[in-house]
Amino acid sequence: MRISERGQITIPKHLRDRFGMKRDVEVEITPTDGGLLIRKRAAELHPVDRVAGVLDGGDFDIDEYVKEMRGL
Repeated sequence: MRISERGQITIPKHLRDRFGMKRDVEVEITPTDGGLLIRKRAAELHPVDRVAGVLDGGDFDIDEYVKEMRGL
């Protein structure tokens, strides 16, 4: 594999397929003692997914909360 005049490399198709690197996937390049590590950048979570389940579990009782808020 060679680096082009513009500093680009081509990742072989079998490796792109194996690691799910499709067009427009962002990658991170990390320097290591042995060279450079190239890996897919982790996808950002959707804002809803970031808070999903926040209120699950615990001893929270919505009916009691509503009664308390209403002063009952």
